[in-house]
Amino acid sequence: MVMRIIPDTPAPAHFNMAAHVLAHADRLGDKTALQIVGDGDESFSYAQIKAAVLGTATGLRNQGVAPGDRVLLQLGNVPEFPITYLGAIAAGIIPVPVSSQLTAQELAVVYATIKPALTVHPTGQAKNIGPMIKTQQLRDFWTLPPASYAMGDPNRPAYIVFTSGTSGQPRAVVHAHRAIWARRMMWDGWYGLTEADRLMHAGAFNWTYTLGTGLMDPWSVGATALIPADGTHAETLGPLIRDTNATIFAAAPGVYRRLLRNPLPALPNLRHGLSAGEKMATTLRDHWQTSTGTLVHEAFGMSECSTFISGSPDRPAPAGSIGFAQTGRRVALIDGNGPVANGTPGIIGIHRDDPGLMLGYHDAPDETAARFQGDWFLTGDIGIMNDTGAISYAGRADDMMNAGGYRVSPVEVEDALTAHPAISEAAACAVQLRTDTSLIAAFYVTTDMIEEEELRTFMQTRLAGYKCPRLYIAKTSLPRGANNKLLRRQLRQEWEAAHGQA
Repeated sequence: MVMRIIPDTPAPAHFNMAAHVLAHADRLGDKTALQIVGDGDESFSYAQIKAAVLGTATGLRNQGVAPGDRVLLQLGNVPEFPITYLGAIAAGIIPVPVSSQLTAQELAVVYATIKPALTVHPTGQAKNIGPMIKTQQLRDFWTLPPASYAMGDPNRPAYIVFTSGTSGQPRAVVHAHRAIWARRMMWDGWYGLTEADRLMHAGAFNWTYTLGTGLMDPWSVGATALIPADGTHAETLGPLIRDTNATIFAAAPGVYRRLLRNPLPALPNLRHGLSAGEKMATTLRDHWQTSTGTLVHEAFGMSECSTFISGSPDRPAPAGSIGFAQTGRRVALIDGNGPVANGTPGIIGIHRDDPGLMLGYHDAPDETAARFQGDWFLTGDIGIMNDTGAISYAGRADDMMNAGGYRVSPVEVEDALTAHPAISEAAACAVQLRTDTSLIAAFYVTTDMIEEEELRTFMQTRLAGYKCPRLYIAKTSLPRGANNKLLRRQLRQEWEAAHGQA
């Protein structure tokens, strides 16, 4: 059993994130640490992962990469990804994971931003991005003599991730080694994670949700990480969850939605699901619970601070909320004057002393400073806290809609839309009809034809009149970002461009 440390205990003065993640490797030895499931099923024990990580640290140093240098990782869901990621951190090198789907143009922007000393690319043939090795060469590193962990200040940079945030432009987020220390608060505060668990995460390795929840956290407690192989379709995940005896399943809401298109097999070993990345619709959560007999515990977070508000097996989120501030986290809802009273909407803020908060945006001190109001890092998301401390999510501040002077949350409208049995996905946003007139538009994906009058009547039974959409637009799909987040802004821009309001 893994001992839980008091959440607000600071990280040790001499610290390395990779050493922390693999602290149980020697004790666990032959226990399976990682299993890539599906096509080309491949497993690695804790002993093998540690040897490969420290051999990779040696290999990167042999390539001339020095502590503090950056290594760009453009890999898919292959074991080379987490091993190289941890190998770099073990050596004091800063890994920068990016999506394997980036185009050459997008990759060039990333390269110009971080100026990596080395790029790891599947073929080793990407153009104009400097020194490079291909994926296959990484396996040669695994048998090299093990490097020693580069210990140091827990506040020094450990890794960089990219996020588009609200600007739509990629931003490089620099995290410290201490970020992994902060994640201990999620073990009980969100996951209910133990050494006996087998956690399956259906996400891309480059996403912080997958890297943290799917890999780093299970290894930090001695559990087994189960990752579907590249190309695994969400609709086929049910049998994989059953056949791998997964006890916890984690994914974004969009994956749950696609998974539930087909009947699920019995999942006797599954204890619960985890969801993050965007707000999960109530109907989707209910569908999962009916199909599996288990709860989904939702969490709120962001690339700049991972997750810090959540429900958990020990403290499920009340209906309509996303949960509570995790033990050890300092969270407030903020307006222009500071923290607001309970029951009042405010921007969700996390205290600047939170050990999981980023060091800042790479080479952008002014942009970093602009995200703070006093001691609070402002997420840009609106929440409402009740007297029990439960927080309801109301959407992005820049997605909030105005109807006759009332602020309306798109999440509330979308929840009402997806309650219709023929609607599988929905998005709500305010679109500009004329220079001085905007109205609420509903975009939805349906499994059948719906008469607009039927939909209007349906919504009027669920929402106050001022919250009901004035426009209803059926779509074959809704636009989503690389991490499956709903892109309401794109819907608004496309509609306004088509109707002369661009």
